[in-house]
Amino acid sequence: MKLTKHAHACVTVEKDDTRLVIDPGTFTPDAADAVARTHAVLITHEHFDHFDEELVAAALETQPDLHVYGTKAVAATLGGRGGRVHAVAAGDTLTVGSITATVHGHRHAPIHADIPCPDNVGYLLDDGALYHPGDAYFAPDAPVHTLLLPTSGPWTKLGEAADYVRVVKPERIIQIHELMLSELGQHSTANLLGEKGLTGTPITRLEPGTTITL
Repeated sequence: MKLTKHAHACVTVEKDDTRLVIDPGTFTPDAADAVARTHAVLITHEHFDHFDEELVAAALETQPDLHVYGTKAVAATLGGRGGRVHAVAAGDTLTVGSITATVHGHRHAPIHADIPCPDNVGYLLDDGALYHPGDAYFAPDAPVHTLLLPTSGPWTKLGEAADYVRVVKPERIIQIHELMLSELGQHSTANLLGEKGLTGTPITRLEPGTTITL
């Protein structure tokens, strides 16, 4: 399985002849190109930095074989599209070509009492090879090899992130949702949360456009 990191929370995952994109949002400049070459789009929640509604709707019009998976709110926004838009929730399993994903979690992490928390789901791919939690520190009840760890944003907190990694116990961390951190902030966060920091787990910072093998 190959992973390509895009800006912010968006990643592309490839296995055999199957390609899927998770969370193509408005903070990801090349999201349209990524979606144009994919078989399915997985959305963790409805916030614009994870779900570019206009982009995904346009892709559904021009790509007749494209399927989209997301929360009920995401699915309601896009409409049925002939059965190609799927509402998913915790406990569901979906298969896209050679990639299988299980769905975990329920709610977005709290930001403030005055700001509503939408539904948020995480996707665990291929028996734990990769986990994308969206905007939540929800730990799936399953082994995780590579954890995509959000490290910036109004809901994140480094102490909670460290405890989250300790609960999940991944073999590897890759930073996502880091766009709001400066270069210095990203290095500092990686040092605090990485192998020589609070978690004892190797953490990788990938520049947008970088592809690695998991």
